[in-house]
Amino acid sequence: MVKKNMECHSKRKVIFIAVILVFFLGAGVIAGSLEPINNIKIAFSNNHEINILTTKTTVEEILKENHIELLEDEMVLPSLTSNVSQNDTIKILKKSESNTIATLAAKGENIELEELLKAYSPIVEKIVVERVEIPYETITKDVSNGNSNTTEKVVQAGRNGIKEVTYKIKYQNEIEIERLEISSKVIQEPVNKVVNVQTKETVTSRSSISRTTYTVPTGGLSNEVRGITPKVTTLNASAYCACYKCCGKSTGTTASGKQATAWYTVAAGSGYPLGTIIYVPALSGNANGGWFVVQDRGGAISNNHIDIFVGSHSEALQFGRRNLECYIYVK
Repeated sequence: MVKKNMECHSKRKVIFIAVILVFFLGAGVIAGSLEPINNIKIAFSNNHEINILTTKTTVEEILKENHIELLEDEMVLPSLTSNVSQNDTIKILKKSESNTIATLAAKGENIELEELLKAYSPIVEKIVVERVEIPYETITKDVSNGNSNTTEKVVQAGRNGIKEVTYKIKYQNEIEIERLEISSKVIQEPVNKVVNVQTKETVTSRSSISRTTYTVPTGGLSNEVRGITPKVTTLNASAYCACYKCCGKSTGTTASGKQATAWYTVAAGSGYPLGTIIYVPALSGNANGGWFVVQDRGGAISNNHIDIFVGSHSEALQFGRRNLECYIYVK
């Protein structure tokens, strides 16, 4: 009986030892199959830093694992194919920071020869001429005389200007690293957009054929044209004064017998009877509010041309020639 107990005890002892051996052998296999976890620092070009734990070994794998993508003007040190280990730092730099790369190399940082050669590549200067738009401004004029029922009307469309800018640009590795403006020259002046805030006043004219509704601009001679449907057309406009150069005389007397008034009297062709009232939206910012009266004629004035009387010869020259939208009211 005693002998049987001793044999049973020996068997249990052997089984226990075997179980212990199997456990330690399994733990060693598992430990051997696990990849080491490294603490890596990632430093960005904006001086921001993060620390990560990873089992990845190459720079490219680590960046991909952390959803970090390089921009076109960025580079990484060490390179994407380099291996990193515990407590290493991955630096993301701007490509223009060549001096930084050189400085890091001097400090013994892990920088590949290819990157170091790029840092010391020659700087190329080029003179570049570019055309740049000059944005126009929007000018709003209130010609409503305080009325609350108003509408906005664009009397002059805006157009951007153009200027020619000369730069001295420095390139390294075909990447722009510095831009200096040397000079600029305006090729075309911008034309400001002009918007009138005017009283909304509707006049309806009836005929057996149709009904036409339009808005009569306020101010000036607007009260004299109520109920008259204007003819809207584009006329070529110039300016003249009472001097001998403009008129061949200097009396200032018009074909109507009346004395010419600056920014009120216009000379027009025979197709427009004397006394015809003309509204020019583009000139509504003047003292007359854009309203004129045909009081004069001219030998060179045709029916698609008006000549506006102004106060001086220099003012007439400055006005030049313009194609203007005109509202023609024939009484």
